[in-house]
Amino acid sequence: MIQFLKKMFSNTKVDYKQIVKAGAIILDVRTPAEFSGGHIPGSLNIPLQDLNKKLSKLDKNKTIISCCASGMRSAAARKLLLENGFVNVYNGGGWHSLSHKIK
Repeated sequence: MIQFLKKMFSNTKVDYKQIVKAGAIILDVRTPAEFSGGHIPGSLNIPLQDLNKKLSKLDKNKTIISCCASGMRSAAARKLLLENGFVNVYNGGGWHSLSHKIK
């Protein structure tokens, strides 16, 4: 429990570029319309409102970085994934900002 809380509230800088290089999945939880307006190449689009129904499409053993427009929905997605047994989940925040962090 302590490790979970440390990870949740840690100010540790996450090296998103390295995590992606190691095979992380970028999960974009915006609507399909938002996603089609621009997204990180190779990212997977599962809107937040559909995520609970589509958890089986994701591998619990993979690292997942959630993203959205501002970071609010991606935070909710991270929480949902953690509650459902996913372990290595990061909130990447806004997709545009994340795209610069992984270049």
